[in-house]
Amino acid sequence: MVDFTLTDEQKNLRELAHDFAEKEIRPVAWEYDRDGTWPQEILQKAWDLGLMNTHIPEEYGGPGIAHLDGCLIEEELSWGCSGIQTSIGCNALATAPVVLGGSEEVKRKYLGALTEELKLMSFCLTEPDAGSDVSGMRTTAVKRGDKYLINGSKCFITNGGYADYYTVYAKTDKDAGHRGISAFVVERDWGVVVDKKEDKLGQRASNTATVSFNDVEVPAENLLGEENKGFKLAMTTLDHTRPGVAAMATGIARAAFEFASDYAKERVQFGVPIAMHQAVQFMIADMATAIEAARLLTWKSATMLDNGERNTLVSSHAKRFAADTAMEVTTNAVQVYGGYGFIKDYPVEKLFRDAKIMQLYEGTSQIQRLVIARETLAPRRTQQPAAATAAA
Repeated sequence: MVDFTLTDEQKNLRELAHDFAEKEIRPVAWEYDRDGTWPQEILQKAWDLGLMNTHIPEEYGGPGIAHLDGCLIEEELSWGCSGIQTSIGCNALATAPVVLGGSEEVKRKYLGALTEELKLMSFCLTEPDAGSDVSGMRTTAVKRGDKYLINGSKCFITNGGYADYYTVYAKTDKDAGHRGISAFVVERDWGVVVDKKEDKLGQRASNTATVSFNDVEVPAENLLGEENKGFKLAMTTLDHTRPGVAAMATGIARAAFEFASDYAKERVQFGVPIAMHQAVQFMIADMATAIEAARLLTWKSATMLDNGERNTLVSSHAKRFAADTAMEVTTNAVQVYGGYGFIKDYPVEKLFRDAKIMQLYEGTSQIQRLVIARETLAPRRTQQPAAATAAA
């Protein structure tokens, strides 16, 4: 029997994250969004408090908390601001391939570095011509003796302009499609070039950049897993990180729901608060139900990982449903606010913009449906994850 009753330790962890979001993130979130500035001070405070690098195993200096515990943190911090949470949480995405495929030496070097002081790592998979279609990537890694020479460009890279290290996917066999992809850890100082920062619709407190690799030499020991097995590593990584993205979407939706509910009780029209009108009540009720369902799917997908189970299908369920819920709830929150919801002076406008990316990165909602369909219609046996990815 599955019991989602949180332990006292989990409740304390969630309270810690909520307090941090309420006191450190919420008061400045709309300012960071307006200016599109980098939240360095908040990241440092999150690192000091132990809210970063939560999935790094204890033997490499991290807390090694459960995936479900990580989702509790991610929902709360996204309730504060999902853009800032994206900046805080990016290391989890970038380090997952290291944890899953790195040698013992690579794990100790790079995972250890992230826990010794505030350092950042970016996940570099997406390219201008290779988003959901990973096999279309053009970045190459050619072996020269004991090194690989990497050439290419990656776009939509979270924390790309500030990262110290990059997990980079490149073709080691140009003619083999997704079967010719390998993954590497690349240090910024080896010649990584940050080409530009993107000016985004939402999550403006997170840095999203294009980065290039021009004859960047990478030691062969920095190969993650086996050569030409990088696609499987990337898909397994996304199985591990999509519960966290679903938790973020749930946090956005919850924030919008709370703002809309409070506003509906205060805004008077036709002589009564609009919360007294059935049309508004039904919107609020639908929001509440969708958020509860999104959270339960998220927790189930995380718990399966914690139990050592394959979660490809359920993580796609969770990510797709929570992302679509965030978009629907924030849209309806703007509706509850009426014309005021369309004005930047009111909070739901930002949440509406932030929610959209949840349907796009780490696999679009359409790609999630493709994965769900393939997994659901496949024979009842262990399947390889369906081809899917999106912006890092």
